[in-house]
Amino acid sequence: MKVVVTGAAGQLGQDVMTALAARGHEAIGIDRAEADITNEAQVTAVVTAAAPDAVIHCAAYTAVDRAEEEKDLCTRINVDGTRFIARAAQQCGAKLVYISTDYVFNGQGENPFLPTDEKAPLNHYGLTKSQGEDAALEECDRTFVVRTSWVFGAHGNNFIKTMRRLGTERDEVSVVCDEVGAPTYTPDLAVLLCEMIESDRYGVYHGTNEGVCRRDELAQAVMDTFGLSCRVHAITGDQYPTLATRPHNSRLSKECLSAAGFTRLPDWKDALARYAKEVG
Repeated sequence: MKVVVTGAAGQLGQDVMTALAARGHEAIGIDRAEADITNEAQVTAVVTAAAPDAVIHCAAYTAVDRAEEEKDLCTRINVDGTRFIARAAQQCGAKLVYISTDYVFNGQGENPFLPTDEKAPLNHYGLTKSQGEDAALEECDRTFVVRTSWVFGAHGNNFIKTMRRLGTERDEVSVVCDEVGAPTYTPDLAVLLCEMIESDRYGVYHGTNEGVCRRDELAQAVMDTFGLSCRVHAITGDQYPTLATRPHNSRLSKECLSAAGFTRLPDWKDALARYAKEVG
């Protein structure tokens, strides 16, 4: 298959490119240098010229707090840009994978959210990702929406990289204990995305590594994995105010993957151990 990957230089995009090549697909990376996804003419020209069989749309505005101050830019990238990508995919007769987030839900309760649960985002980033889902499904009739959470990998910035850095700089770090979710390793997620485009089982899915933890538990796991003596001090979200409201419950049910015959991702602890070997 010939596959266009948007955001190909990003944290997930790089691992998607690697996974596609490993499975024998022709991967064509698109990043800011190739096209501004908020410019429909550019998007249409670049995607249709590639004539792909599938498009994996990894490009996104992901600065959750800054999105509260740059609402227009966030909307143009996550909603308008997605609509343009989806239209171009439809024009080519290509499959589309849209990467979404746990932030489309209200983060209440303790049960894992189902793909069919009502969306009620708490912040502007979550709102734009929800609207991006709608745009993708409206514009392309062969669409996979894949919601994920707490993404980490060797490329780009993420919570685990930050905790490792702080663990080398400080004796103690404060981390919230009232946010629960599943860390997701980008190489594992990339394999799932490849598996999806090799199928025609379109729809809305949740894709995270198995297991859940609190943010402070994840931070402690990072310290233990990298042999750091930094102590993790648990605090509540109220003690660490941010511009954007965060969901307390980011659990996502993956039964949808099993039901569709897709391979579920390994446990997050296993993923963290493999990440440590990857980054050294």
